[in-house]
Amino acid sequence: MSQVTRLSCGGFVFAVCMNHVVCDSFGLVQFLNVVATMARDPHAAIQPPVWRRDIFSARNPPRVTCTHHEYDNVVQHSTTTTSSHSTENTENLSHESFFFGQKEIQTLRNHLPQNLRKCSTFELLTACLWKCRTMALDLDPNEVVGVSSFVTTHGKVDVPKGYYGNAFMFPIALSKAGLLCEKSLGYGLGLIREAKGRMSEEYVRSVVDLMVLKGRPMHRTHGNFFVADMSRVGFGEVDFGWGKPVYGGPVGAIPLVSYLARFKDGIMVPILLPEFPMKRFLREVTKMTSEEDMKTRARSMI
Repeated sequence: MSQVTRLSCGGFVFAVCMNHVVCDSFGLVQFLNVVATMARDPHAAIQPPVWRRDIFSARNPPRVTCTHHEYDNVVQHSTTTTSSHSTENTENLSHESFFFGQKEIQTLRNHLPQNLRKCSTFELLTACLWKCRTMALDLDPNEVVGVSSFVTTHGKVDVPKGYYGNAFMFPIALSKAGLLCEKSLGYGLGLIREAKGRMSEEYVRSVVDLMVLKGRPMHRTHGNFFVADMSRVGFGEVDFGWGKPVYGGPVGAIPLVSYLARFKDGIMVPILLPEFPMKRFLREVTKMTSEEDMKTRARSMI
């Protein structure tokens, strides 16, 4: 579904709602670019869509060759000191958006050892969000928490040009909550990079085969947090004839899922948390991105 809202200033909001079974973010941007091309020039050549779901058919015989903790059947225990504020209870959640400009991103990099400072902005912000979110939820130190990064299979599997169907996996990084909170930002970032590094063609094929052998199991949700990078997908480049958009990306977070979206010269991240954990989350993010806090920590180490 799509909806256009005209604004009194002369601009407009173009909103699209789609079923994720049909396509992923790359497929949606491809569709929007085709519509934008037709809006600018009805006679322009366009990229025809390619369905080809057989690309992700299981092998014969199917075989799981990799470890996929993101599909573990986790038994939920009441180990959370703020169990009444669980993020899996979708009622009474507070929705906030956090802006990370170049200054905040550089401050976060300064938390890292030299060998990790060339990490991607996505890895850096995911590590920050995972750590601050875990601290905000005030979990039992022994509870295992995870973060799943949405990673495209483009470049891992031969996906033809024009393919718009889902083509992503979400390998999970796991840690005890206490370790994640106590250790430096580099600890969590290292786990995230390790999880993403497992993504290979064999990993993709193994997930597809797992879907067949285990009857499409539900992905792990308890103790897990999902982060997707929408900042480089291309939403901000779609031009219907009035120039590039002021903002292009998701309208907001959904329970357990946050997105990184490009906004002006930085990254906007929406997140959903219960009211009191949200206040703690804001405090932890502010501390971690504060240059004054960095200077205080440096002085304490001298």
